[in-house]
Order: sequence, then structure tokens, then C-alpha cells
Amino acid sequence: MKQVLNLKNAFKTYGKTQVLKDINLELNSGEVISLLGDNGAGKSTLIKCLSGLENFDKAKLTINEKKVNLKKYDIKSARDLGFETVYQESSVGLEQEIYRNIFLGREITNTFGFIDIKKEQEVSMHLLQNFLGLRGVGLSANSKVSSLSGGERQGLAIARAIYFDSKVVILDEPTTALAIKDVKKVLSFIKNLQEHEKSCILITHNILHAYEVSDRFIMLDRGEIKVDIKKDDISLEELQNRLLTIQNEY
Repeated sequence: MKQVLNLKNAFKTYGKTQVLKDINLELNSGEVISLLGDNGAGKSTLIKCLSGLENFDKAKLTINEKKVNLKKYDIKSARDLGFETVYQESSVGLEQEIYRNIFLGREITNTFGFIDIKKEQEVSMHLLQNFLGLRGVGLSANSKVSSLSGGERQGLAIARAIYFDSKVVILDEPTTALAIKDVKKVLSFIKNLQEHEKSCILITHNILHAYEVSDRFIMLDRGEIKVDIKKDDISLEELQNRLLTIQNEY
């Protein structure tokens, strides 16, 4: 199985507080891993650094077998290397038309350099119907994003990542505050990523959701990885108990 991410000896400090301590992380093609841990465990900082929003103080990072120059690593270079981060709600402009939202910043242009709106709308309808499974009357590429449910909006962001051939999709709390029906949709979309041979890093506080879709679990506490274990090697109950034990150590 091809390795798409290899992070070694990663450190990060905010002032005098060390928030990431010697993090080592690997991710394979088509693999879904869940980052688990309490608030302040280091999950958010880790994904911010991986997505280029912030920089590691020190690390060795290889993406798709290419060594990354961390001094020049930013959001654009992360995206160019195949990383797409979907933050809760923030990736979705509610009052935008669906097709504009999908292609924002990455518009399709014709031979004259003009935006090809018709092509964007055609692709958007294909994603709506075949990835999201939405074939409702009145729904079109020109519909507002606000006409979609919370789960469908998350799915839209995931579909965008697949269309632009992202190799790794980072999902930050994608099921938070969603209705049960929408949660099921989002979990289904994550499974769809695997079918497209995309890798996923899932950040969640919900162990049930993590266990349903993940191949591996990584538990962080105070900036350190305490557990890195495959789903085949641990039951849901054992996973819950292990996480509680780690959180109660301090």
C-alpha cells in the first residue's frame, strides 16, 4: 500500500507551551485514521500544520514520496501536494450558488481564458447526483448552498476534494451538531472517499463515529501520541476505555 504521508519528529510551541511533542505519523493510500483526544490534546494544531495554515517548529515531512521544504510550506503548497482540509461549516459559503462554491478559486476556463460557467454547472450536477445522491425536484447547480442540509454541505466539500483529485482529506469535526440523518450521510461520504482510494484524517470527539469509518486510531494527550492502533486490534469498548484512561492520567 502506497504511503501518502510520513511525518517524523514534529514539534510545535506557542510561547513557552509545547503543544506538539515529537509527533510521528504515517498515512497510507485509501486509509482513514481518526485523531482522538480531549480539548488541548494537540489535534487542531497538528492539522493546522499539516494543512499549511501554521508551521511546525521542527519536523521532517514527506507527502506522496516528496520531501517537503517546511520553510516554504503553506496552504497553497499543501493543496498542490494533494491536501484538502474541510473545517466545520467554514468551507461552505451558504449564500453562494452550489457551482460557484465548488469551483471558488479553481474555476474552469475555456480556450479564451474566460470562466466556463456551463461546464462548471454540468460538473456540479454530476457531483450532486452521483456523489451526494441528490436528485430532488428544484435542486440545481444554481441552487444556494443554504438549500442543502448540514450533512449535505459537508458532503459537498468532500465531493469538491474528490473532483480536484486531493489525495488526503482532513475533516475537522464533520458530524458536530448534525441531525442523526445527516450524520449517517457524512459517514457514508467518508466511506466513499475510501472507494475513490483517497486517504482521510478525521478529527472527532465522537468515538462511535470514529469507530464506524476508521482503519486506525491515534490518541493524543497534551501534544503527544499515546496510542496508535489498528481497528482490527481493538474493540469499541476497549477504545473507549483506553481513551478514558489516558484522559484520567493527569
